[in-house]
Amino acid sequence: MPHEVDQSFLALPSRALADAALARARALGATHADFRLERVRSASWRLRDARPAGASDSTDLGYAVRVVHGGAWGFASGVDLTMDAAAKVASQAVAMAKVIAAAGSDELVELADEPSHGERTWVSAYDVDPFSVPDEEKAALLAEWSGRLLGAEGVAHVDASLMAVHENKFYADTAGTVTTQQRVRVHPQFTAVAVDGTTGEFDSMRTIAPPVGRGWEYLTGTGWDWDAELEQIPGLLAEKMRAPSVEAGAYDLVVDPSNLWLTIHESIGHATELDRALGYEAAYAGTSFATFDQLGKLAYGSPVMNVTGDRTAEHGLATIGYDDEGVEAQSWDLVKDGTLVGYQLDRRIAKLTGLGRSNGCAFADSPGHVPVQRMANVSLQPDPGGLSTEDLIGGVERGIYVVGDRSWSIDMQRYNFQFTGQRFFRIENGRLAGQLRDVAYQATTTDFWGSMEKVGGPQTYVLGGAFNCGKAQPGQVAAVSHGCPSALFRGVNILNTTQEAGR
Repeated sequence: MPHEVDQSFLALPSRALADAALARARALGATHADFRLERVRSASWRLRDARPAGASDSTDLGYAVRVVHGGAWGFASGVDLTMDAAAKVASQAVAMAKVIAAAGSDELVELADEPSHGERTWVSAYDVDPFSVPDEEKAALLAEWSGRLLGAEGVAHVDASLMAVHENKFYADTAGTVTTQQRVRVHPQFTAVAVDGTTGEFDSMRTIAPPVGRGWEYLTGTGWDWDAELEQIPGLLAEKMRAPSVEAGAYDLVVDPSNLWLTIHESIGHATELDRALGYEAAYAGTSFATFDQLGKLAYGSPVMNVTGDRTAEHGLATIGYDDEGVEAQSWDLVKDGTLVGYQLDRRIAKLTGLGRSNGCAFADSPGHVPVQRMANVSLQPDPGGLSTEDLIGGVERGIYVVGDRSWSIDMQRYNFQFTGQRFFRIENGRLAGQLRDVAYQATTTDFWGSMEKVGGPQTYVLGGAFNCGKAQPGQVAAVSHGCPSALFRGVNILNTTQEAGR
């Protein structure tokens, strides 16, 4: 059954605070003002060898007022939930805008038009709020599953963790949009470690279950087969410990969605944030090689490459009803038939570049932070009649099948990169022929995506992602998903990581 917004959040004086703040901003001459009240509860539980190793549970509650005054931004936030305090915060936001305007700028802040949506409510798709489940029950399940892994031959240690977030947001602006939203997300993770007592050599194997916009049901039977994955890990880890080191060279790759999502995030997701491409943003991930003058021209990849930005995907970590500028969630093309055709936008960048309406990418991670342009669910689309993963592997004579993400490195233009993974399987004559170790694939963004010969069908599509995408100064963190099918790449450069480390 669809959930309703928590009564405890609805009981807060959101509307009265917004009315006081927006009225003050108008009276002081703001041409635009928005008010945002948020309550974000975040918790984590950690176990080491089936024993509790740490836990946290915190709630951030407050509100923010952002204005455009004299062609400049102003922003202020507060925690005092009274009308006088909200009006004072609005006055502080206007005062900040006046200081910025007086300092002079060649560029006035203007926002792309967005229709007033009136009053709207949106709740993400989940069944059981993880915070409604007793902590003892959560810890018991993590311990039970850790015990399964610890009881398997060859497993020396097990790390387990669960992160959960329950986010409520009320938004109102001077154009008349008023939204109330609620999102829930969870991220369970288990890592098994093997140690060779004779040589001291060790390695690990982590679950590939992605974080999701779901609730506690994700751990109890909806969305992932945990029993199957936990059963497989000890054997896969034992095989990995015995596996030979890879011989560096060019290989065909079949990349599983559990690995490919991260390559999408780093080489497409960040590169198509238009504030980066324009040079307005460089924190954490640098700028972008996919500059604005290449829109409609850049051959980003092969003709089978179709990538969308999407704020509407069910269970997506970046899925919303409305962004933090009152823009309704949308889905749009970023790469079409291999060509760059779009970017991720907020209202200021959309107006500045003449691209029309924002596609809803403004987001702040807390009531104390200003909204910035953030990543949507950026996803590689499957071929409607595409092959299975097994059939993609069957088309490779000499190659590697890549599963699970691990480490990565990419330059500040999102162009030169290398990625490792959790599991690498040698492909010989269309069949898997055992695991390999010390593997990393290396390429430039356009060469890699240009080498993509086939994408799998919808049956191979998985929505991966992360809770911890960083951006901005002061730093903000956002959760984002990236869907993709399995995909076949030809002639990709493979590095041996032990040889590289020794150079």
